[in-house]
Amino acid sequence: MKLKITTIGNSAGVILPKELLARLRVDKGDELYVTETPDGIKLMPHDPVFAQQMEVAERVMRKRRTMLRKLADS
Repeated sequence: MKLKITTIGNSAGVILPKELLARLRVDKGDELYVTETPDGIKLMPHDPVFAQQMEVAERVMRKRRTMLRKLADS
């Protein structure tokens, strides 16, 4: 997909077509996160740092399930 850089006020921007918004499952007003990769730029509808933190939290919750249950009962 080819996108054109256009002037938006004093800045430059890219207009995302409806098809791309649908594929990303985002709409006007939503946020996109940009990550630089060796192959270029990656746009994502979720925060990759937050996703990584959640993976760590889930591992801890699985490993310490008994302790967390005891704390919840207190």
